[in-house]
Amino acid sequence: MTDDPVAAAIAGRRSIRAFLPAPVARQDVERLLDIAARAPSGTNMQPWRGYAVTGEPLRELSAALVADHMAGRHGESEYRYYPETFPEPYLSRRRKVGWDLYGLLGINRGESGKMQAQHARNFDFFGAPVGIIFTIDRRLEIGSWLDYGMFLGNVTVAARGMGLDTCPQAAFASHHGTIRAHLPIPEGEVVVCGMALGQADPDAVVNTLVTERAPAREFCRFLGWG
Repeated sequence: MTDDPVAAAIAGRRSIRAFLPAPVARQDVERLLDIAARAPSGTNMQPWRGYAVTGEPLRELSAALVADHMAGRHGESEYRYYPETFPEPYLSRRRKVGWDLYGLLGINRGESGKMQAQHARNFDFFGAPVGIIFTIDRRLEIGSWLDYGMFLGNVTVAARGMGLDTCPQAAFASHHGTIRAHLPIPEGEVVVCGMALGQADPDAVVNTLVTERAPAREFCRFLGWG
């Protein structure tokens, strides 16, 4: 498996939550998105749209989003990401990754201020030099959203192939009003998510988090083999 560069990129992908400030060239971002856009989509509709931001525009957007978060100002996402209640095994998985993350950071149960401050890091893209806001035409249906997931997966894996790291972030969806105030996103597009892009900080303890995955034998039934 280690001899397969595609498998290595997939296995090496993690959600990175601390980045080095080293810039990423525009041509590298374009190349990354060109590669990711080879994702399949129904009748080749290619429903993905993006707004890649760096430099001062990124700093201004991040500052506004962090201020909104810390003040408790946010709207509602224009789509439902999570269920109203979490059945098992999803509830246990959700809780585990949350407490594993907080444990690495020395945040204990009940320390809501520290939790809020850590969550605010989402909105400065965890210090990444590039932030991307992804949107979709609101007239499209669930099939195009499924296609979008394959595209986003391609972005994260292609980034690893280029020596870059990412963190897909659904947290931006509920701040679409503030995002629209800073980026030229028309009302006809729904904010799907954001993504931090850059080089992982190798010394950040938060980047040592490795999430667990259920093996194929637990989520797939294999029929017809002896």
